[in-house]
Amino acid sequence: MTDIVKRDELAPAAAGSSFPDLVGRFLASLDRRESTKATYRRALKPFGQWVNEAAPSGPLTAETVLNYKKDLIGRGLAPHTINVYLTAVKRFFAWSEGAGLYPDIAKNIEPMKRERKFCKDALTPDQVRQLLRSIKTKTAIGKRDFAIVNLIINTGLRTIEVIRADRGDIVNRGDATVLYVQGKGRDAKDDFVVLEPFTLAAINKYLRTRGTVPAGAPLFTAAGNRNVAGRMTTRSVSRLAKRAIERVAPGNPRLTAHSLRHTAVTLALLAGATVQEAQAFARHSDINTTLIYAHNIDRIGAAPEKKIAALLRAS
Repeated sequence: MTDIVKRDELAPAAAGSSFPDLVGRFLASLDRRESTKATYRRALKPFGQWVNEAAPSGPLTAETVLNYKKDLIGRGLAPHTINVYLTAVKRFFAWSEGAGLYPDIAKNIEPMKRERKFCKDALTPDQVRQLLRSIKTKTAIGKRDFAIVNLIINTGLRTIEVIRADRGDIVNRGDATVLYVQGKGRDAKDDFVVLEPFTLAAINKYLRTRGTVPAGAPLFTAAGNRNVAGRMTTRSVSRLAKRAIERVAPGNPRLTAHSLRHTAVTLALLAGATVQEAQAFARHSDINTTLIYAHNIDRIGAAPEKKIAALLRAS
């Protein structure tokens, strides 16, 4: 790895070590999944590049990190994205202080405040129908894309849960067919979603294009030249979902791949599910997250703006 930051000012114990070297030592000290370590590595790289360009000389200080935060804000990044970058920087410097390499200059940097409501929209039932009709299923890739989008809309799976799924995770439980999932931040496939006949049929049509699929094989496989028949990535699932969304709602920045999950939870509530049922369906650890969906539905359905308009039309 090439040097991103070169400076002896880090601390005597770190003198002669490049920033990537220190990041490597930091990651090696973490008792975390490899995917989490990869996230930290990706999040720390922009900080090193920014320091090299914006503050190439002199010691690193709390003001350095604060200016980096201001730069991230100035780029128009979402608060959640900014917090991913800041969390990596804060944990890196907390580690560096504990290792006797450099003081924790980031400890007083505050994260961005979380948005009170979702900044992503959900599709309407009509848009969902149009979206599913828009996916051509004559090819194996088309059958795969339809199966994935349809699965997310009907079960509320996250993209990470989609790519972690294996063929053997589909099992019968009584009269129902379920898909066991490994949720976000979980170490095992200890939860499940119910596959209704239409959802299961779409998956089976795709699986038949692959011939015999072993239980341990990925449920959905990549089609690119670099990873043919390998496990898909969250990025590839997000891309295909966004392409599908663009066909029914072009140019809407508030509709992303994750909007399909928002759509699933919203549709569950619109169809009559209780908040508790929707919480279990979405696998929300905090019911307050589910209540936001319910509030948004009630806010629109019982909008005082409609009452005002009705009053003025009647007068």
